Amino acid sequence: MPFEHDSIINIINEARRYNTEKPWIEFKVNNSNPQEIGEYISALSNTAALFNQNYGFVIWGINNVTHEIEGTKFIPEKEKKGNQSLELWLSTLIEPQVQFYFHTVKIEGRSVVLLEIAAAFSSPIKFQGIEYIRIGSNKKKLKDFHDTERQLWSIFSREVFEQIVAIESASLDTVLRMLDYRDYYERLKEPLPSKDDSIIERFIEEKMIAHNEAGSYNILNLGAILFAHRLSDFPTLERKAIRIISYSGEGKASSSSRETILNKGYANGFEDLISFIFGMVPDNEDFSSPLRKDIPVYPEEAVRELMGNLIIHQDFHMRGTGPMVELFKNRMEVTNPGAPLIEKDRFVDHPPVSRNETMAGLLRRLGIGEERGYGFDKIVLETESHQLPPPHIMAYDTHTRVTLYAHKSFSKMSKTERLQACYLHACVKWVLQEDMTNSSLRERFAIDEKNKAMVSRLLGDACKAELIKKHTEVTSDKYRRYIPYWA
Repeated sequence: MPFEHDSIINIINEARRYNTEKPWIEFKVNNSNPQEIGEYISALSNTAALFNQNYGFVIWGINNVTHEIEGTKFIPEKEKKGNQSLELWLSTLIEPQVQFYFHTVKIEGRSVVLLEIAAAFSSPIKFQGIEYIRIGSNKKKLKDFHDTERQLWSIFSREVFEQIVAIESASLDTVLRMLDYRDYYERLKEPLPSKDDSIIERFIEEKMIAHNEAGSYNILNLGAILFAHRLSDFPTLERKAIRIISYSGEGKASSSSRETILNKGYANGFEDLISFIFGMVPDNEDFSSPLRKDIPVYPEEAVRELMGNLIIHQDFHMRGTGPMVELFKNRMEVTNPGAPLIEKDRFVDHPPVSRNETMAGLLRRLGIGEERGYGFDKIVLETESHQLPPPHIMAYDTHTRVTLYAHKSFSKMSKTERLQACYLHACVKWVLQEDMTNSSLRERFAIDEKNKAMVSRLLGDACKAELIKKHTEVTSDKYRRYIPYWA
C-alpha cells in the first residue's frame, strides 16, 4: 500500500538528516534514465532486505552532497520508454514482482519525487534478468560479491511467511476485533470459551498471534490471512485477497464481466468464496430423472478442493500478486502465485508438498483441503464421474494455473484432451490400486460397449505418446490392463 502524503514528507526529511546516503537511499536531481531506474529498483530492494529495512528509496530533487532541496524536472507519469509508460515498462522487466510507487510532493515550493521500493522478500530482485546490490554508494551486480549474495540468501531462508508480523503491538480488544475467532471455534465444532484470555492463549498456541515485549500482542500473518474480518486492514496482505472475475463469453475480451474481491480471511471467508463462484457459474439442466433440476456446471467437491489447493500452495513471498479465479462460458481458470513444487504430470500420485506447512495443517483441521494432501486426486475423480474434460495444468515460472472445463462429449473433445483424460484415469486407478482397462475408460467417457474399438485406439495412441504403458503381467489383449508411464 503506497504511503500517505504526510508520511512521504517525513521520509524525505528524515533521509536528508543523515550525514551520508544510507545504502538503501539514493538521491538524484534530474537523472531519469529508465534503464538506471530499473537497476536501482533491483539494487535498493535487495539492499533494503540486507539491512533489515522494509523499503528502499530513490529521491529526486535533493542535492547528493549537501542534501539541500533543489527541486526536480522529473515527472514520472509523463516519462515513457518506447510507447509504454515508464512504470509499465519497469514492471514488465522486474522479476519477481515487487511493489514500487512514484510519489510527487512539494517541499519548500519545489517539486520532489520519491520512489518507494518494497524490500526483497524471498529471493533477490532482478532487472532484465540481472540482480543488483548497493555496495557503499555504488550500484553493482550482486553476482560479483559472493559474500553479500550468501548473506542475502541467508536472510531470505530465515523468513517463514506464517510467522511474520502483520500488525504489531495490538491490544487484546484489537486482536479480537480484527480476527474472526468465532469462526475458528465453529469450524472445529468446539464451544466458544467464556473468557477472552482463553481465546488469546489458544490463538498463541496455534501460532496465529504472539506475545509482544511491550505486553501487548502481534498479529501474525497466519492469523490474519486465515481469519481477518477485512484483509484490507492488513496493508501487507491486502493484495492476497482472492479475486473472482466472471466473463460473459469464452475470452477476456467479452462484452461484460463481473468482479468480486473476497476481503475476508481464507478460512472464515471460504464458504463465501464457494457461494460467490457458484453464484456466477451457470447451471446445466439434468434430464436424467423425471423431475428436471438444475445442476452446477462443475462438481462442488472438485471446486472446493481446487480452492483449498489455491490457498494452501501459493507462494506468499511474491509481492504485488494474489490468487485469482476466472469464470468463462466454457471453463474455470484458477491461478496461483508460485511455480509448482512438483512436476505437473505427478500431481495425482505425489505425496503432499506445501510451501506453507503450518497453514496447510491448520486448514485441514478446519475442514479446508484434503486431509491426506491428495486433493488433486479428488478433483480428477469428480471430473471423471461427471464426464467432464480432464483438468488442465499450466506451470509458469512464477504462477500455476489449473483449468476446469464445462461438460463436453467424447466426440467434441480434442485429441489432446482425450489423451490427457486417459493418462489421468490411469493415474487415479493406480493410486486406488485398481486396474485401468478398456471397460473402465469407456465408463469414464460414458461410451457404449459396442464402441470399444474406438477406446482401444485411444489406448494405443496413449501408449505411443508414452503417457501409459501395458501391464506386463497380462499378455492377452482381451484382459489387457494399463498403468501410468512412471509406474
